[in-house]
Amino acid sequence: MKKVLIATLLSPALLLLPACTESPREELEACASMARDGLLEIPEDRAERFLGKVERDTALCRGGQQALAYRHTPWVDWANYWATGDASSRKEGSEARTLLGEHVKPNGRGIDGSLLDLEFQRIELIKFNLFDNYTYETYVKGLGGKPGATVNQWREMRLEPGHPAYQAVGGSGPQECGGELIRYRTLTGICNDIWNPKMGSTGTLFARNVEFESTYPRLQKNALAVARHSDPGNGPRLGLYKPDPQRISRELFTRRQAQPGACNAGRGAGDDPAASHCDYIKAPFFNVLAAFWIQFMTHDWFSHMREGRNAPGLREVGCDDPATGCRPGDRLEGSFFAHDTDPGTFQSGDGERLKRAYRTTENTVTAWWDGSQIYGFDDTSRRRVLRDPGDAARLWQPDGYLPLFSDCRPNCPSQPQWRGQEVAAFADNWNIGMSFYHNLFVREHNSFVDAFRRMQRDHPERDSGLRDPGNPDEPIEYAEVGDEELFQVARLVVSAEIAKIHTIEWTTQLLYDEPLFLAMNSNWFGLFNVEEDRVSQVLKRVFGRDENLLSRVSARLAGKHRDREEGFRNNAWYSVFASGAGIFGLNNRREEGALWWKHDAWDITNPKDLNGGVNHFGSPFNFPEEFTTVYRLHPLVPDLIEMRDHREPNSIEAVVPVVATVRGEATAEMREHGIANWALAMGRQRLGALHLNNHPLFLQNLAMPHLDSETGKLDIVALDLIRDRERGVPRFNEFRRQIGLKSLTGFDDFIDQRLPGDSPARRDQQAVVDKLRAIYGTHVCDASKVISHAQKDDEGQWITDCLGHPHGSRVDNIEDVDTVVGWLAEYTRPHGFAISETQFHIFIINASRRLFSDRFFTSSFRPEFYSRLGYDWVMDNGPLSDCPYPLQEMADGREVCNEPELDNGHKIMVSPMKRLLLRNLPELREELKTVVNVFDPWARDRGEYYSLDWVPRPGAEADPAFGDR
Repeated sequence: MKKVLIATLLSPALLLLPACTESPREELEACASMARDGLLEIPEDRAERFLGKVERDTALCRGGQQALAYRHTPWVDWANYWATGDASSRKEGSEARTLLGEHVKPNGRGIDGSLLDLEFQRIELIKFNLFDNYTYETYVKGLGGKPGATVNQWREMRLEPGHPAYQAVGGSGPQECGGELIRYRTLTGICNDIWNPKMGSTGTLFARNVEFESTYPRLQKNALAVARHSDPGNGPRLGLYKPDPQRISRELFTRRQAQPGACNAGRGAGDDPAASHCDYIKAPFFNVLAAFWIQFMTHDWFSHMREGRNAPGLREVGCDDPATGCRPGDRLEGSFFAHDTDPGTFQSGDGERLKRAYRTTENTVTAWWDGSQIYGFDDTSRRRVLRDPGDAARLWQPDGYLPLFSDCRPNCPSQPQWRGQEVAAFADNWNIGMSFYHNLFVREHNSFVDAFRRMQRDHPERDSGLRDPGNPDEPIEYAEVGDEELFQVARLVVSAEIAKIHTIEWTTQLLYDEPLFLAMNSNWFGLFNVEEDRVSQVLKRVFGRDENLLSRVSARLAGKHRDREEGFRNNAWYSVFASGAGIFGLNNRREEGALWWKHDAWDITNPKDLNGGVNHFGSPFNFPEEFTTVYRLHPLVPDLIEMRDHREPNSIEAVVPVVATVRGEATAEMREHGIANWALAMGRQRLGALHLNNHPLFLQNLAMPHLDSETGKLDIVALDLIRDRERGVPRFNEFRRQIGLKSLTGFDDFIDQRLPGDSPARRDQQAVVDKLRAIYGTHVCDASKVISHAQKDDEGQWITDCLGHPHGSRVDNIEDVDTVVGWLAEYTRPHGFAISETQFHIFIINASRRLFSDRFFTSSFRPEFYSRLGYDWVMDNGPLSDCPYPLQEMADGREVCNEPELDNGHKIMVSPMKRLLLRNLPELREELKTVVNVFDPWARDRGEYYSLDWVPRPGAEADPAFGDR
């Protein structure tokens, strides 16, 4: 098998361990053994994957006895390494006596080992989990003598005859985007990639992260699906309504209430905090701003609907036993399908394969991180993007808030359910959280425009940095920038800010531990740039570089591997080196010459420069169907929001049911309390934990009058289950196997083995397991039936119907568990993970791919597109002049806006979201002084090292939220 060396400086360190640390002899011997074993291997066969499980010596070296204790479980091992949890997970040996520093000590070995495991899993995912519904045959068979994994241009990604830009990109000849099509983010997302103009655009097909043959298991299309989901005693066990989705909703998802009347199915008992109360399982380190943030994000990334509606016609929602509280009269609209006939096949070296999934769906918004929920994604949504009548570069926000649909009727296309709402390009699923974020980022758009206007006024003849590809050598002065050009530059800036906030602020709080802080920041800045010592800063100053030496070397090596034709091995190297350099801004310079002749030769007229940092790893970029599944995060939302006033933040003045802020109801609530107070309320309140029996009650009883059903309501939780079944998402256990995680052998595997046997939490988990067994059932197993070719068991044999139990045993029907049910039941998670490891595994591949594939985040992140003001705005999180603290001078001479204190041991910049809030909601300045991450509850003390404790920071002791521990 081919081998790939994970690029790291750590290998020599392991050989010098005895001289550098006082770790127990057994651990040192394990480290030496691990070092002697050498290179990690990328398997040729998907069934031989890593699974996140390491050898005994590796576990012992990186985590001591704690890591050894749980190797028998199906969950990843890195979560048990040294320093991957809170302060109690840290262990120090002696001070290092070599330049290798902390990397040889237990904490360093644990963190470095975690990053190696994560990178290795990303490499495997890139190799084994890219299934594009357009080009999969090319991916397998190659093109023009090149391995499919290195192909980065496809005929299927050409614009088709009849497209308005067809002739502009080359028509029937070679297609290449240029001119005005490359200057900005286009409305429908075309021409982000110069040579694949269609890729990621509105209306393209969702991809898959699992083998096509594993999709749509309920259709029983192949022998493995039949073996996996049927048995002689029960027959076929799956169907669109089997097991019943409303029963699952009511028994496995419902929030249990100590005072049902005080909650009133999520509607509350009035606006008196003492009278209204809804119980929910709270996550101590994540706030309600974070819950609505992800809905705001997904509105930009993917949608199956067309103008707020699904396919015409109404269907049932299940309910085989009304005694559970379900409603037989609920109705839903079905899903749209682009293809609903069986796909063609092709021959490959290992047999026959499907060309696409059994059915396909279209992404009706752009797949790019381009703020399309604000700026539009097609001609219809663009009509809802209203410009300021006094300045066409600004968005219209009379009195500081968005206008209403009634303000622009009939010019704004609308649906009946949107009546009374604020106008937005993506107007569906509206609530107070969507109102907050849309209003906030429209203010940010206008803040940037206003700053640019000041430059036009004060420095009209200064070079703006912008360039026209048609006249690239002519500087564009600030005074020459027109309204439309400025509007589009502002869109680029705001979209980049949103991506940065999500990557280094929201996600690092969602996955709150040291390995993921480093991993997510390396995605953006590069592992070598996350936190620099004084030596690297001085070297940057001496050599005049904006990145340190290792980062720049990594960027060059990544670029070289992108252009080689060595298939999967090449992609692995590219991923590794890009981690060192950082994906954002990757290869946005092209240096030529030497000494004083050295210069940046990057050229806006050279397509190779424009696309030079982009890599699709052999498969066109769009979101996979499985990505939409893992973003079903409804438990994050509480039923009631605790309202506060920024003048007295420690008091809860009222409670507002979230259901009272849905659709048009959000308008009055936003204006009554004000956007700053909504920020405070959502910033201080903890969100719900992503577990079973923790879904909002109002979502199980949501009014849907536009569907004209018998009940006028819909159980959104049941709807989620049906949508996954409709769109062919594999059930939980096969899902894990497909993405390179170890499968479970029964429902008892969900119980967290780290808990004491008699603990209340463990008893609660056992009660959930009993419910799972009652709903999904059991059967007598047949060890002769192979159920998957995605993974082998510990003995190297195909997994069978008995899942490792003896033939004829009664086994759990864990193969039938709906994916969303399974990952909500994952109680064993890495420290600080708000999501499960199964969800996270889908993030590993897609979080980086959406940066890798976007030239506006890689090689085209330059002042020629963003302007000099815009480029610096993204890099510095806004103007340095509005930093809330004195600027700090770095050793390389730069001034930076840093937090005054270390956070979890790191010196960090004031976060982009914090700066944005201070800029646009200045009345929160005092409240935000002590906030480090805006998505951590604002009154919580973050503690020493990734603490999850629910304790007040100084000044917040009187907050009544801390009376509820």
